[in-house]
Amino acid sequence: MPRSITLIFILCFPQLLLGNTSALKGQVHRAPASKTQLLGEALFFDTNLSQPPGQSCASCHDPRFAFTDPDKDQTLSEGANKGRFVTRNTPTAMYTRFTPPLHFDNDEGLWIGGQFLDGRKNTLEEQAKLPFLGFAEMANIDGQSVVNKVRKASYAPLVKALYGEDIFNDSEAAFDAIASAISAFERTSQFNPFSSKYDLYLAGAATLSKQEQLGLKLFEAEDKGNCAACHPSRPDKNGQMPLFTDYSYDNLGLPANPLVPTVDLGLGVTVKDPAENGKFRVPTLRNVALTSPYTHNGSFSTLKELLEFYNTRDTDSRWGKAEVPATMNTQELGDLKLEDEEIDALVAFLKALTDGYQENRHSPSKSP
Repeated sequence: MPRSITLIFILCFPQLLLGNTSALKGQVHRAPASKTQLLGEALFFDTNLSQPPGQSCASCHDPRFAFTDPDKDQTLSEGANKGRFVTRNTPTAMYTRFTPPLHFDNDEGLWIGGQFLDGRKNTLEEQAKLPFLGFAEMANIDGQSVVNKVRKASYAPLVKALYGEDIFNDSEAAFDAIASAISAFERTSQFNPFSSKYDLYLAGAATLSKQEQLGLKLFEAEDKGNCAACHPSRPDKNGQMPLFTDYSYDNLGLPANPLVPTVDLGLGVTVKDPAENGKFRVPTLRNVALTSPYTHNGSFSTLKELLEFYNTRDTDSRWGKAEVPATMNTQELGDLKLEDEEIDALVAFLKALTDGYQENRHSPSKSP
């Protein structure tokens, strides 16, 4: 990198080079490893790329809250224009690098993968573009509008250094470059740290409390929570640490969010199949204690409330009617018969999935 460009970055983005702290418990945000990732980080946090200016990717994907919306009092996220809201709860951007492209698994008879909760895009690069153009998000009219703003940014020389001096002369190629840099940042360890207490437990370097152990047992028990059926909790055959999602789609029987004016059909629209209406991709449970409100329409404000819904959906009228009853999962939830202390244990275990765990990190514990 030319010295002049390096100087621009040191002056304009010292926090990117020196590192800063994240509110993921105990986690330290280190500088990304490559210049492309540095550029992606600058783009991700740039509030000048919306219309009107003031909204960045990080506005709704805040690293202090596992890259979800920091406004926990709203079920839906507000965009660059005041009073204009998206129709879904902002999901975490963490661990999205592992999401496979949308495909139909013939062995399982299920749709698997895809970016966004409805699987409508297949790659991080494709996903990165859409919020820039979303009417209720960053509200740019087209990719050229985004490119024009990046052309004027302090880090524009780095874009040229990485993608060519003439990159801004081709708006489509420039917009591709912007998305590529953002996706490179999303592949860094800040988004994929695997540093929870449960990760250390699997490595033999931490011990779960009795309540957390009970929660894990219930999480995996087929005759109890059976959460692991869709949220696998053990390393796979290749040694990959669990991602707590199988990337399948499900209709939980959620009531409608009165703030959303139309019925959200989810995967059914993406694959143009009414049999998939009302189904949304199973989310990762990593950092779930930080990512409230929960479900695609933000129906629940706490983990305990969400688990109570799973437990008594079919036996307690307080939950209301399912928005899309025809495809509702009636086999794996709705009447789990969990006791209050068992729900509390599940909550305790889910909190152990929060990244940045530090206590006794360097002191291997006895096997539980």
